[in-house]
Amino acid sequence: MADKRDYYEVLGVDKSASPDEIKKAYRKLAKKYHPDLNPDDKEGAEAKFKEVTEAYEVLSDPGKKQQYDQFGHAAFDQTAGGGYGGGYGGFGGFDDVSDIFSSFFGGGFGRGSQNPNAPRRGRDITQNIDLSFEEACFGTEREITVNHLEKCDQCGGSGAAHGTSPTTCPTCHGTGQVKTVQRTPLGNFQSVRTCDTCGGKGTIIKEPCSACGGRGSVRRGKKVRVKIPAGIDNGQQVYVRGEGDAGTNGGANGDMILSIRVRSHKLFVRQGYDILCDYPISFVQATLGSEIQVPTIDGMVSYNVPEGTQTGTVFRLKGKGVQKLNSSQRGDQYVTIKIEIPKGLSEHQKSILRQFDENVDPSKYKQRKSFFEKLKDYFNN
Repeated sequence: MADKRDYYEVLGVDKSASPDEIKKAYRKLAKKYHPDLNPDDKEGAEAKFKEVTEAYEVLSDPGKKQQYDQFGHAAFDQTAGGGYGGGYGGFGGFDDVSDIFSSFFGGGFGRGSQNPNAPRRGRDITQNIDLSFEEACFGTEREITVNHLEKCDQCGGSGAAHGTSPTTCPTCHGTGQVKTVQRTPLGNFQSVRTCDTCGGKGTIIKEPCSACGGRGSVRRGKKVRVKIPAGIDNGQQVYVRGEGDAGTNGGANGDMILSIRVRSHKLFVRQGYDILCDYPISFVQATLGSEIQVPTIDGMVSYNVPEGTQTGTVFRLKGKGVQKLNSSQRGDQYVTIKIEIPKGLSEHQKSILRQFDENVDPSKYKQRKSFFEKLKDYFNN
């Protein structure tokens, strides 16, 4: 993935560009580099056209754009568990080349002149995946069972029986649509409807494939090994390239989109890449100071609570948080001290505490001293 240019650079837009600005930039470049408009350099233009189309497929999709902004190109690298499902066949959000020319030139092509046999990208499929708190923090591998449409092996995706092939529809001559002209006193009106003979496909299968029934694809279950990156959070998504439904007419496969759900933890709460937790100590530990063992996702860590620590005090364990996506850096862990006051003391224990309280200089209670000074000033005024 290292030789790929940044998608924003490819389209010549900023990261803050609006969807309309991204679409406008793509249309301009797609027109410039479309192979049919560059007969003198068809090969070079096709490479450029594929590059801008791939960039647009990602940046025009809010989910994929979010993945790209977080992971970079690694989000769509199949070896890293991500995937990009676009390509030359998808035409960057347009159904086929006629749709592009209609957009560019406004020539009335519209949806009525789409090529029914143009490549169509397969449908994306979405699946939920549940992770433990630790799996989300450190990353993991999962074997996912995906139930998707695959190209029929017997007919190669054509839908026709072995040894035969689809034939052009004699009614619509391959367009998938039939035009009719109606004469009226106001002039001639032209209407377009889907061809009844071929159902809009433009071709007819006289002998359907026995394995897929002429559909060209069959639904099968498949196990896929997926890498979940360290630092993934609840609600984020992982794209697995090409594991969605099969495309038609040579179009690319769709993607499998994993929606991440992270189970809550008994001790920890995640806040971005930081981890928060409460730690209860006795008032004696808080008064005298104490060495405590604090739980982290890496194991127990020693920490010296200083003498005179107050409840609500927060201390930081640097680098003990969650690994940041696409980075080796980690967040921190913040531990909030909660001083627990015992209940149900015996008379002997209460007596010891009263003696203790009577022998403590009131000036040692800084907050209480400050409070009563403010209270005195309030009533004096």
